[in-house]
Amino acid sequence: MTDAAKIKSIIAKGEGLNIEFKKSYSALPRNVFETICAFLNRKGGHILLGVKDNGSIEGIQEETLPAQLKVLADDMNNPQLISPTFYLSSEVVEIDGKKIICIYVPESSQVHTHLGVYYDRNHEGDYKLNNQHLIMSLFVRKYDGFTENKVFPNLRMEHFEPECFKMVRNLVKVERPDHPWLNMSNEELLRSAKMYLTDIHTNQSGYTLAAALTFGTEATIRSVCGHYKTDALCRKDNVDRYDDRDVITCNLIEAYSRLMAFIRKHTPDRFYLEGNQRRSIRELIFREMVANLLVHREFSIPYPSRLTIYKETVVSENWTIPNTMGLITPENVVPHPKNPTISDFFRQLGWVEDLGSGIRNMFYYCPIYVKGAMPIMEEGDVFKLTVRHTEDGVDDTVNLEKISQIKYADEILALIQGTPKITAIDMATNLSLSERHLRKILARLVELKIIERKGSDKDGEWMTG
Repeated sequence: MTDAAKIKSIIAKGEGLNIEFKKSYSALPRNVFETICAFLNRKGGHILLGVKDNGSIEGIQEETLPAQLKVLADDMNNPQLISPTFYLSSEVVEIDGKKIICIYVPESSQVHTHLGVYYDRNHEGDYKLNNQHLIMSLFVRKYDGFTENKVFPNLRMEHFEPECFKMVRNLVKVERPDHPWLNMSNEELLRSAKMYLTDIHTNQSGYTLAAALTFGTEATIRSVCGHYKTDALCRKDNVDRYDDRDVITCNLIEAYSRLMAFIRKHTPDRFYLEGNQRRSIRELIFREMVANLLVHREFSIPYPSRLTIYKETVVSENWTIPNTMGLITPENVVPHPKNPTISDFFRQLGWVEDLGSGIRNMFYYCPIYVKGAMPIMEEGDVFKLTVRHTEDGVDDTVNLEKISQIKYADEILALIQGTPKITAIDMATNLSLSERHLRKILARLVELKIIERKGSDKDGEWMTG
């Protein structure tokens, strides 16, 4: 989630190539779609609704916020207005008692129009492309810049895995029960996902590298991108070779599931309560790592992506074309998707956040997963991400897996998380258990180092591991 300080720093920079302010007090301004189109066609950026041109915050009438957000979402999914359609992330942020809407627009690998008109961005604002030369330059810039857009005219539906389309529909239905993909044919889904294009140089149309990598059979992927591979290794004991390995050459949808399964097998999932809901903190962290490994890589370079689980850390490495060099932090991150079409597709599945939000989530959750341990993100020709998964070299994966076998463990941990000073007698009463039975469960959780009692039974408190 974007905080007020981040928004204030954006406002302080003023309007420019990738920042736009718009008044939106009682209704969504229609010219916001011109700016969205221009940002998609250029380098992306932030649009702040409820902010005047001079940077002063006017705010938005609170009762109009739901309607403005709905219009924004509906119109971005209307091909008569924005073509091709595009999923956008927007959120309401409160600053000094006033609410504004922050829209992050990533750079798209496609060329977009608003009401049939092409727009581009310069420092002065949005401008229409009125002549064929400027429009052709825009197409050339897009198609030369993104490997995922390479067109393969001979690809047919038989080159794709049918089961992957079923999986996609099941996933998007969870995220959005009325998702348009649910009622589309497989061919229509690929076109809607911007994976069927016309090559501007050859005028040939066909499914793209993005389509082949996302849905293709292994034979298909070998024929269009022979060097594609993701290597998952566990090197906790045998660091020279490996304790376990999964060589992944399947499509990105299946690769995501296999990488997450590999991580679940070799790393712990610590108890975490967010509000009143138990969350898998391991999933929150490592889905970002896996998505980055698969989505933000340069597929034209024959460098296999690698995920390695060591005794104390998990390290991912993938070749990229760097936007910056050096360490990445929440303060200096500049969102720049390497494969916008694939990235947007993963976002529809609920597998990835917007690039900037995903990085901020990593920095938020990693120190909770292992106390005080920040992720290390290094961008260069190889993007390297390091996440710590154990404390003091103690691998508690096996013990934490056993927690699921202990009846009432979840309920006890929830009580402890909510009230650390709770006594065994109070817990037993709350769960309708005998005190003797409850203490046996507590003793087992202490033995597994899931919980620890600090202080006396009367005045102490429980700590979760």
